[in-house]
Amino acid sequence: MLGSTSPYRRELLLRLKLDFEVVGPQVDETPLPGEQPLDIARRLAAAKAHAVAARYPGALVIGSDQVADLRGEAIGKPLTHDRAVLQLQQLRGQPVVFHTAVAVVCHETGFEQLDVAQVRVQFRALDDTEIEAYLQAEQPYDCAGSAKSEGLGIALLNSIDSDDPTALVGLPLIRTCRMLRAAGMKIPVTP
Repeated sequence: MLGSTSPYRRELLLRLKLDFEVVGPQVDETPLPGEQPLDIARRLAAAKAHAVAARYPGALVIGSDQVADLRGEAIGKPLTHDRAVLQLQQLRGQPVVFHTAVAVVCHETGFEQLDVAQVRVQFRALDDTEIEAYLQAEQPYDCAGSAKSEGLGIALLNSIDSDDPTALVGLPLIRTCRMLRAAGMKIPVTP
């Protein structure tokens, strides 16, 4: 079961050819006072998985969260065009770390694992015209840091450094597979 309403996470999980349901976790994603970006991602991934597992105690639940980190400052989803412009102006020419946490939980069996993939991204020195053209074309208002790397957003970047390439899109599949296998699932699924 996927404890997330993110279409990006759903698309990624479909790659594994698993039968799963999507359930909204209904978790308040407001950062706690003084909470660091890595801690936000970890707490919210676990909270999402536990929130859904509480409603479906026999299910194996995946929860995930991603927070962009610019020198210790959490950069979330912009939600509006104007905020996306400001985010990309702030991120241009900067190194940014995307913390993508994933938790796998089953209340019935007591299984619980949490891991974080960190993706280091170097943004290009974007000018305002490039930012505006990108936002008009992609409208990534539901993406942390306003950059959708699986689309045109790749053109905003100089480099990506990660040991789990799907983490930047929103769900680190290598880690997710490792946790699902530890919980007893066969991946790839045998016919």
